[in-house]
Amino acid sequence: MPPQPQVKRSFPEFLKSFIGIVRVLQILLGAGLWVTIAANKYEGSIHYVLFVAVLFWLLTLAIFILTLLDKQDLVPIVGGERWLLSNAIHDVAATLLYLSTIGIMIYKTQKNSYCNLDVYKHHCLYKVYLTASVFACLTAGVYLLSAVYCSCRKCRGEQTVV
Repeated sequence: MPPQPQVKRSFPEFLKSFIGIVRVLQILLGAGLWVTIAANKYEGSIHYVLFVAVLFWLLTLAIFILTLLDKQDLVPIVGGERWLLSNAIHDVAATLLYLSTIGIMIYKTQKNSYCNLDVYKHHCLYKVYLTASVFACLTAGVYLLSAVYCSCRKCRGEQTVV
């Protein structure tokens, strides 16, 4: 199948597309996760959760801006005709790493569930961990949705993300 020509897209057209909406959701939910954790005291394995959240937030932000500006051809090795495959691999990796963060956050939430009582007067991280667990689940779901979408487009032989 011959390569498809690159078509210049406008900002509103990309933002209204499925992948544009999904990328915005990934950025917002990822930011919600790491801001929730970073705004509170955290320790141990939560550092890994924060690392994954910030790493993929930054990578997704870069991918979003490059696609929005239609500058993916300037990225060496993974850009140009490989951009759709690169997006799919990024989304699969994000989904897998976010699944491990979900496990960590659920474990921490259950470990701190004792302090959810009204009579407990000390500082409690239960609600913070519960909120972070929800953000991690939603973010992993959106990355999975994007991975499936990009993979389907690649399997159909399409070359562009939009």
